[in-house]
Formats: sequence, structure tokens, C-alpha cells
Amino acid sequence: MRRTILHGLAVIALSISATVSAQNWPQRPVRIVVGFPPGGGIDLVARLLSIRMSESFGQQVVVDNRPGANGILGTDIVAKSNPDGYTVFIGTTGNLSLNPILSANLPFNVERDFAPVMQTSSVPFLLYTNPKFPAKTLDELIAHIKPIPGKINFYSSGNGSLTQLAAELLNSMAGIKGTHVPYKGSAPGFNDLLGGQIQYGFDAVPTGLQHVKTGRARALATTGPKRLAFLPDVPAMNETLKGFEVVNYYGVVTPTGTPQAVIDRLHRELVKAMAHAETREKLIAQGTDPVDSNPKAFAAFMKTESAKWARVIKDANIRAD
Repeated sequence: MRRTILHGLAVIALSISATVSAQNWPQRPVRIVVGFPPGGGIDLVARLLSIRMSESFGQQVVVDNRPGANGILGTDIVAKSNPDGYTVFIGTTGNLSLNPILSANLPFNVERDFAPVMQTSSVPFLLYTNPKFPAKTLDELIAHIKPIPGKINFYSSGNGSLTQLAAELLNSMAGIKGTHVPYKGSAPGFNDLLGGQIQYGFDAVPTGLQHVKTGRARALATTGPKRLAFLPDVPAMNETLKGFEVVNYYGVVTPTGTPQAVIDRLHRELVKAMAHAETREKLIAQGTDPVDSNPKAFAAFMKTESAKWARVIKDANIRAD
């Protein structure tokens, strides 16, 4: 009986200690892991968040870029880190919804090993073509490809990438057959589009926006739910193909087991950081839409995205590199 009582008191003491620690979090620097090199869209979001959260916490919030294996390396580092809130992951649709479908032997399980905190952003693509390509609208692109299946090429940033899946979804919904040409990243694929070796492709707004403005590339449509404010003449895909929507989400997760008090504080600070006027201005200028989300909504959204793309991956017989 004495041992049972002592054990119970020890458990209570540990619980109280953990609660106090969570309430005082953070007491040292916080690390935001990004599974890609510096300079990309998600890296920009992470760095803007780190600035605002460092100011609010009174502790340094650092961005740790851990590129490799399409984001799997960085994701795994966080999955195996201590669930104390001092190491968090900001991931993409590819990291959190596509890799689990495309890679059968991941060293982690997203649903089991991570606690969703918040979707921070939604990033639509643009459908780009070379200006010399005869199609000037989405309808014209479909009409051009349909009678010659397999003869017109689209690029992507790699097998299984969301840029490929967007084009495969277009193939399926429009009843066309464009041929996939994968590249090791967006830059070389977009360069071949500019050179005329590739006819079209989906990619992030910052990838080609300046080329659209100078006339070196043409934007036929955006994949978001509505037109972009700074490209009002470029229609949304769903104006032609009802239900077509592709957005690359960014969102923050922590290792499973992170105290709820820490998750709640982290969520509040992320909401505040994303609402900062300068942060919003910088994100919107590069085609990134801030999102006000919560852990429950983000968890549901991740599952919806996984189910949506699992069907596309199966129908198109897509395999990762």
C-alpha cells in the first residue's frame, strides 16, 4: 500500500512539474525545422514567423534548414525529437500529405508521430506556358492537346511532386493526355519552358511572376479558389473546370506527446505572427495566402488532402523517384 501511494505521489509530482514547465515555455531557443534549402517559399514563411515569435517569446526562434529526400530528412528529425515544444516542423503538402502515400518505407508515421498545430498558409500555382505556344487560354490549351495525346509536354519539379499532380489532375478532369517531363527542381524545368523545349507546367507564383510581367512567360490560370489580386486578368482554373483547385499548404506540427499547454501557446503565437501587417504584406506580395487555422481544422484538412491526392496518384500510376 505504501509503495502504491508513493508511486501515485510521484506521478502527480511529475504531472505538476510538466504542467508548470509547459506554462513557462519557452525558456530557451525554439527551433523551426524546414525540410528544404534556404530561399524557397516555405523558408520565407518560417523566417517571417521566427522574427515575430522571437519578439513575442523573448527567446530566439531559429530556422534550421534540413533538406534531403524531398523533405523526408527534416520531417524525420522532428518526429524523433523530444516532445517539449523546442523543436517544431513547418511542412508542405508534399511533406505531410504526399510523402506518406508515395513512400512505403518512411521512417515515421505522420498521423501517429505528429500533433498538428496550425495551417499557416495556402500557396496556389500558376499554369505557365511559353508565349510562342499557340494556346492563350485554358480552353485553348485543352483544345490543342486533346487531339494529339502524348505529343505535348509538361514539366514538374520531380516525380510525385505537387506540380506533377496538378498537371495529372488536369489530364483527368479535362480528358487530355499531356506527357510528364520531371526535373530535379522547378528552376531547370521553368528554364526549359522559357526556352520552348517544354510547352506548359504548373509552378509557384514567385517562380515565374517576373517573367509573366516582362512577357517571357504567359500565365493561363491560377489553381487557387479565386483570382489573385495582383493578377486580376488571370482566371482561376475552376472558372473553366469546375472543382479544380490545387494549393500547396504550409503548416506547423510538433512531435506527438508535446504538452497541450505548449501547443496552445504555440498556436496563439502563430496566429498573432501571421496576423502581423508586415508579415501579411510580404506573404501576399509573393502569392502566399495567410490562413487562420487551428489544430483540429488542420488535422482534418491534412486528411482531406491525403485522400484527394491518393486517388490522383493511383489513377496516374505515379511513383516517387
